[in-house]
Amino acid sequence: MISASSGLCFPQSPIFFNRLTTLTQQPPSISVSNQQFQPTRRELFNFSIFTIIINAPSKCSWAQAEELLHLQRYTDTNQGFTLLIPTSWIKVEKAGATVLFEDPNKGGNNVGVVVTPVRLTTLRDFGDPQFVSNKLIQAEKRKESTKDVEIVSFKERGGEIYEFEYKIDSTRGGIKRIFSAAFVASKKLYLLNIAHSDNPQQPITDQTRMMLEQVLHSFAPATTPQI
Repeated sequence: MISASSGLCFPQSPIFFNRLTTLTQQPPSISVSNQQFQPTRRELFNFSIFTIIINAPSKCSWAQAEELLHLQRYTDTNQGFTLLIPTSWIKVEKAGATVLFEDPNKGGNNVGVVVTPVRLTTLRDFGDPQFVSNKLIQAEKRKESTKDVEIVSFKERGGEIYEFEYKIDSTRGGIKRIFSAAFVASKKLYLLNIAHSDNPQQPITDQTRMMLEQVLHSFAPATTPQI
């Protein structure tokens, strides 16, 4: 585990993707009722993680799954939030952001958190997920750089955290996939924004998407020790 107070360190971890790439170059065919079923790369990738968890049903198994996705935990005990981050991404300073991590190979791919004081007790005091997603899209459309924006999904997690996914095309960075999450705790609004390039010429891969979805789902109040 890493924390804001202790600084970041990125230990070397096994590169599981090399094995998975070899495995998925020629996915095996499975016969089901005399029909050939060809599993996709994402299905094989999901199965690899599922196998780890089933074979070792303990807290360590989740750590192994995170390692498989090249993720490690970041916890800010002062601000009171926690999330997973890609191990290779670096922490950078940016005005207005509580914390920001960037892909060292493409700075436009990033994970950022903003914490601001509010008068709300819960996010539902502002509105339900659909209402908030509409406000989010309206705000994006008002930006001069936005060419097009489309909501993909919205939901409520655990009764307190809203999650959103949308696609945006702008004059700044082209087409991007955005994953966002928000919650209110201790009269503070916590906002997570994950941005990743998703151009038709080089669409986001299944492995990268799964990694970013895990980052999204990991965002939560830091109320208990994280393992």
